[in-house]
Amino acid sequence: MLYLYHKDAGSPALTLSGDDHRYLFKVRRHKAEDIIYLRNLTDLYIYGYEVVTIDKRSVTLSCISKEKLAIDAPRKLHIGWCVIDPKSIEKMLPSLNELGVEKITFIYCQRSQKSFKPDFKRLNKILLNSSQQSGRSSMMELEIAETLQVFLQKYPQSYMLNFSKKSIESAKEDIEIIVIGCEGGFSEEERSLFDEEKVVGFATPLVLKSETAVCSVAAKLLV
Repeated sequence: MLYLYHKDAGSPALTLSGDDHRYLFKVRRHKAEDIIYLRNLTDLYIYGYEVVTIDKRSVTLSCISKEKLAIDAPRKLHIGWCVIDPKSIEKMLPSLNELGVEKITFIYCQRSQKSFKPDFKRLNKILLNSSQQSGRSSMMELEIAETLQVFLQKYPQSYMLNFSKKSIESAKEDIEIIVIGCEGGFSEEERSLFDEEKVVGFATPLVLKSETAVCSVAAKLLV
């Protein structure tokens, strides 16, 4: 873990208990005078704290340094992801966060199962743990769109990932927002919402699962 998240990071003094205390005391085995680093993920600063006291129930910290340090992907990528099984989303989310995806909008496409409901509280907890591990200095944004039409009204510059002779690599510099389908892909009606020049694909004849496709897109466009 490269830093510890705390909403009040930046305060002159902090007292930690619960999970934060257990991590510092039992996992990392910190002791008095050790230096640990915290972020609040609302600014771009990383704060150095000295352990003043540590016992079986709490840790007292004193802020001794402050440095503006942004650690994010070199470019921005917003993914519109047609809703799939939340369990599959949860498995892929840490990887997408580590790759540097800036934002994900979950879209209820025509072939999405409407019973699937992303749990944003749970997803944000996953993102928080991933950010602490990877060092990412800002939280990924999450939102939801009721239909693909609604999404495109808000983000008309979007590309679509689908079967296409136009490779995603050929449009790499132009893609900032891209939509990825759910299991079963897009309907003909949804496909018709995009101009041909805005439809890109992979150079493979194999059919990819939605979660494989979304991670592949992030990797190709961000690293």
